[in-house]
Amino acid sequence: MASFSVPYVAPNPSSWGPPDEDDTANPNAPKSKFALLPYAPFGRSDRLGRAADFTGRPNYQRGGGNRRGGDDNQEFQYKVDAEEESSFQLVDTSKTAGSNVRRFVTPAARRRQHTQRLRQVNARRQQQNQGPSHQMQNAQRTRGGGGRGRYGGRGGRQYQNRVDRQASVSVQPDWVQVEDLDLSKLTKNLSTSTDVPTVEDIIWCGFLDQYNDAYDKVTARAPTPLKKNETKEFYPVTTTDDPVLEKLAIDGNGNIFITDAILAHLMTCTRSVYPWDLVIQKLPGGTLFFDKRDNSQFDYLTINETAHNPPTNDDPNGINTPERLGLEATTIHQNFTQQILKSKATRKNMDLPNPFYDEDDNDGMEPASTAFRYRKFDLGDNTQVVCRTELHGLVKKTQYMTAFALNELPTPNATAWRDKLDSQRGAVLATELKNNAFKLAKWTASSLLSGADQMKIGFVSRTSPKNNFDHVIQATQFYRPKDFATQITLSEGQMWAMVRMFVNLMRKHEDGKYVLMRDPNKALLRLFKVPPNTFEDDDDDEEEEELEDAAEAKQS
Repeated sequence: MASFSVPYVAPNPSSWGPPDEDDTANPNAPKSKFALLPYAPFGRSDRLGRAADFTGRPNYQRGGGNRRGGDDNQEFQYKVDAEEESSFQLVDTSKTAGSNVRRFVTPAARRRQHTQRLRQVNARRQQQNQGPSHQMQNAQRTRGGGGRGRYGGRGGRQYQNRVDRQASVSVQPDWVQVEDLDLSKLTKNLSTSTDVPTVEDIIWCGFLDQYNDAYDKVTARAPTPLKKNETKEFYPVTTTDDPVLEKLAIDGNGNIFITDAILAHLMTCTRSVYPWDLVIQKLPGGTLFFDKRDNSQFDYLTINETAHNPPTNDDPNGINTPERLGLEATTIHQNFTQQILKSKATRKNMDLPNPFYDEDDNDGMEPASTAFRYRKFDLGDNTQVVCRTELHGLVKKTQYMTAFALNELPTPNATAWRDKLDSQRGAVLATELKNNAFKLAKWTASSLLSGADQMKIGFVSRTSPKNNFDHVIQATQFYRPKDFATQITLSEGQMWAMVRMFVNLMRKHEDGKYVLMRDPNKALLRLFKVPPNTFEDDDDDEEEEELEDAAEAKQS
């Protein structure tokens, strides 16, 4: 009868696989059959990449799993024999690929190549159609590619449109630069104090009309045409031309004099992109006057200044250049602030009349509904800021309001306001906060300075994208200035810290006239000391021309 013998099983109490040494204690153990046999450890939780990998790349496994070190399976790695390698010779019998074989190109790479070819063709056409002076005036360099880059987003990580802008005022040879401030580091270096100065009302001038509640019901489906108020006159008077501020300075009521437009501009200047300039005069005794230059673009509103693709001067005769858009936005703002008010029957007159209105020389014009509120802010350290602020209307006969207008810039591949303003007003406002961060911050700062209880913002669009004369009001919205400041991350304490920084900056310099200007292409502020008669020659020339015209009129 045949007998059955149990086969030999090599014990390995320390790990899996054959033992490292022979089992001499078992007489049935074969000699050196499995001893020191290479073994690849394997766990059931490991994810298998492929059965055999002849490329030698250790990172073929994807995802998680228990990955082992590179020395675990060292016995199974291919080892090159130097003697065999020296005698090996490759004989290539394959046919050479012809020129008609196309290499595979990914769709993203094909789009980038196509965009690059189009950009080169457009550049050649512009060089052929434009003269040298026109090229210098409208020089625009685009960095980054179109389409989607390798890092996601439009054009990849380095995508940006850079436009070489001109300075708001040309620097003269006799100007001496005394300070250079980096706007990107300016906010970080300011103190994080939340102290807001105490405020005191000095004088009220002008009048205010009552707000018309009917404009709260305006919707994008039933818009209201924007009327042109050709009989209203506005007075963006600078500091030194204000007779009230001049009298307060003579009486010694404060040592820093400024308007709310200039003060709000300085408070939020870190968000600016376009170039600008201000004139600062330091008198004996430390009195400071902050002025805007005559015939400057300071009072014109901007459109999409902080947008990813701001307006350019590529088409000088078009209606969407920065200059024409600024004029359009300023006109819309002035017309809107007067249209939403009621008639003279609900008018509230202040203590004094409008200081800039001359009844003898009005030419049928009347002043716009504006109350000039002269206020004094005590910053401590013998620093008292006297500021002329503006209010635009009354709400419910007790609350003061300011009014501003946002106008839509028609852009390709963008949904029009009339399609989403009623249902997605928050999304529209968020887009405007991104594209017009500096303008909205200035409006909020002006409302806080004037002590307004409400801030009215209107949404105005063109009746047609190519018609920049006719507009419609599509919606209006009330905001509390402090709540709106929190929404746009505008700290009132940080605003006044910026003012203290500028005041301390001017106090360490000698008396005279200075020009503070923003660099047109860099986030820098430059302070120049200029001669006392700077910008006064233009005024003298204008006065001489007016006198000559008057003399010629008398002779004729």
